[in-house]
Amino acid sequence: MRNISKIQRLISGFKRQNRQTVLSHLDTMADDPVVFSKHLKGIAPHLKSNDIYLYIDHWCIVVVCLDCIERKDELADEERFNGDPPLYFTENSFRISPVWLLSQTMKQIEEKLAESNISLHMRGVLLSKSSFINAGDMKEIWEEMNVTVIDKMEMLSSETICVNEDDDNLNGTMVMVALKDLMKRPEQKSEAEQEFMKMLDEFMSSNVAGTKENENKEEADEAEEDKQADDLPSDNSSNLELPSDIIEQNNNLCVKVKILPPMENPRAELDKLVGCQDIRNRIDELLAMTRYNKMIRRAFPDAKLHEVSLHSVFYGRPGTGKTTVCKIFGSLLHEAGALSKGHVVVADRGTFIGTLWGDEERSVRQVLEIAQGGVLMIDEAYLLNGKHESDPGKLVIPLLMQVLADESQRDIAIVLCGYKEPLSQLIKSNIGLDSRFPNRFEFCDFTVDELMEITRRRIGEYKYRFTRQAWQKYKNMLTTAYKSRDKDSWGNARFVSNQLERIYIKHALRCVKENTAEGEKLLTLTPADITPIEVPQAKPRIGF
Repeated sequence: MRNISKIQRLISGFKRQNRQTVLSHLDTMADDPVVFSKHLKGIAPHLKSNDIYLYIDHWCIVVVCLDCIERKDELADEERFNGDPPLYFTENSFRISPVWLLSQTMKQIEEKLAESNISLHMRGVLLSKSSFINAGDMKEIWEEMNVTVIDKMEMLSSETICVNEDDDNLNGTMVMVALKDLMKRPEQKSEAEQEFMKMLDEFMSSNVAGTKENENKEEADEAEEDKQADDLPSDNSSNLELPSDIIEQNNNLCVKVKILPPMENPRAELDKLVGCQDIRNRIDELLAMTRYNKMIRRAFPDAKLHEVSLHSVFYGRPGTGKTTVCKIFGSLLHEAGALSKGHVVVADRGTFIGTLWGDEERSVRQVLEIAQGGVLMIDEAYLLNGKHESDPGKLVIPLLMQVLADESQRDIAIVLCGYKEPLSQLIKSNIGLDSRFPNRFEFCDFTVDELMEITRRRIGEYKYRFTRQAWQKYKNMLTTAYKSRDKDSWGNARFVSNQLERIYIKHALRCVKENTAEGEKLLTLTPADITPIEVPQAKPRIGF
């Protein structure tokens, strides 16, 4: 029978450390011949960007994780919301709990060891540069998670931590073999070699079918965005019964609205989007304040909560991803507890404007009823503000303002979408709109590199691959089209979609004509398949 004191020696040694002693303790472990120590440059998938140090003896394994993100006065919260990972909050941002990520990694390690019939007691240690302002209140919870947390280690990034990596240590070697699928070793290549390998990896990934990226969804223009938003994964587990999509404007006229169901994993879908980093940051800020209010309400029921408006403006030209992000936006707000359903109702001028007097009011009330609990997205909202005083669209905005002024109508988020200049003019023309739509998101045109990334992911969905010459020809064509584009009519992701459709058709015709039977050739796109399409040119100015 094992000696309990021996079993606990390694673990208890780490549990006794504090920020003044822990680094010296790590040096001691590196010199201990009984303890095998190893440095890993991350363990996938939860801690793939963190430095990890493993300490192993005959009975125990300690997983030390360095958390080098600089965040002062961080509020730790290990409670999960709607199945999402727990979050830590600062004044203006948040992140997934590093303790939770470490605990999940420990479970993975335990499973890998079990597969190799290795049984070791385990402990996690998180060394963090951050200052957890409620660390005292979290100690019991962290102990239940089997993790020791030492924060406020400001010089952690500059510290050198030694390990022995003794290959003669049989127990350590066996553990390393068991964990080989999770390990990410520190890079030893020069900067030039790393840059070359990065370029090679990017090139190879564009030519290898079946990569993980082929699950990604990309942005498109209005019509294409609606189609792609439909294709995004829905939350089947919620069994949400969507409302009717029929708007009865009058006894003789009915119109349909598009209803996009909520998604199962909106955070992952948001992270997959090409570009959109500023938009991701802004959405994170809005969600953080929403969740922070929820935490305050739970801890201090009588405290005054911050006012958080969900109503937003999405500026952007066609094909920049507005509809796709809007669906993700609704699902994220639902997960954060701000919306009861999270679906998205897509409307435009035609949704509200009927043929008889009074159709507008009936339509607005029906649309708002359908959108309750979710997001009402009004595309090209500025078209409601016609030039003529008698334009019936001018009645829609005041009706919406009445709803926005009603404090009982909190379970809805309205998003106005369209080109930046006319949409800005609409908002400035109405003081009420300007104040009630504080969240502004700008969807910029994609760069050539981003359009190439969109192309790479889309062809992956069909398991196609470009030859090297075809990839270069396609990039040259795309670059030329981008430089000569008319910014007012440029299609962004729509252009990529249209071009790929032409390539697929021409490829299919060539394969049929040549009676291609080999499987690999059937999925290989060559320079002969690429024909540039006409690009609307910017109109030259006349005069001086």
